[in-house]
Amino acid sequence: MLNTGKYAALAILAALAVNPAFADDKSAAMVNGVSISQSRIDMRVKAATAQGQPDSPDLRKAIREDMINLEVLAQEAKKNGMDKNPEVIEQTQLAEESVLVGAYVQDYAKTHPITEEQLTQEYDKFKATLGKEEYNVRHILVDSEDEAKAIIAQLGKKGKFDKIAKAKSKDAGSAEKGGSLGWAVPSNFVPPFANAILTLKKGEYTKEPVKTQFGWHVIKLDDTRDLKVPSYEELKPQIQQKMQQQIVQNLIADLRSKAKIE
Repeated sequence: MLNTGKYAALAILAALAVNPAFADDKSAAMVNGVSISQSRIDMRVKAATAQGQPDSPDLRKAIREDMINLEVLAQEAKKNGMDKNPEVIEQTQLAEESVLVGAYVQDYAKTHPITEEQLTQEYDKFKATLGKEEYNVRHILVDSEDEAKAIIAQLGKKGKFDKIAKAKSKDAGSAEKGGSLGWAVPSNFVPPFANAILTLKKGEYTKEPVKTQFGWHVIKLDDTRDLKVPSYEELKPQIQQKMQQQIVQNLIADLRSKAKIE
């Protein structure tokens, strides 16, 4: 949400390039009498360094050349009447709106910072949802309860779970691996599937079919092990990003609730 996109930003720069009102007294270049201000060069440098590029004479030269290219193209586009094209006008307005929204969201994030306490609380909630163990699970997915019951009966007669999965499971990705879903925590699965896993001991499979929105499952638990949760410091950037996104979503919901939308 915070990233407005390079093409949107480029469109805005193109729109401003032919407008002398945005020129200041300090000019970095002149193109057919139109000034490219140093402040605009500095803005592009700031954006580049924020993405990890070191500020250097080569970077500034490259940006200056890019801005000159942009200016000559914008001027030629205007000569050809592109600034009067309804579709171009619409795209320019959309790009301007995107840049404006991006600036507002960034400012809102600065004035509504997420505290360390909020981050640690979110981390603790996340850990709580994971539990203390992870499970190595297999399953066979079929379309009907009768098919699942037939597979359970086959397993009861010493049928091999992996072979049956390869032959009959409609989950193609796991079927190729004998039904294996690998190591995961129960919360990764839909509730009926997760609840079934928790009832199994190592080596056991479900004696009754398990129904989810995907179909009917026969589930086997291969093994369990202690879950190693990444540290707070490791997950902090992801948690912060998630919480910032939620703040923006809450902001949008609040603004929509107050807006007159017809």
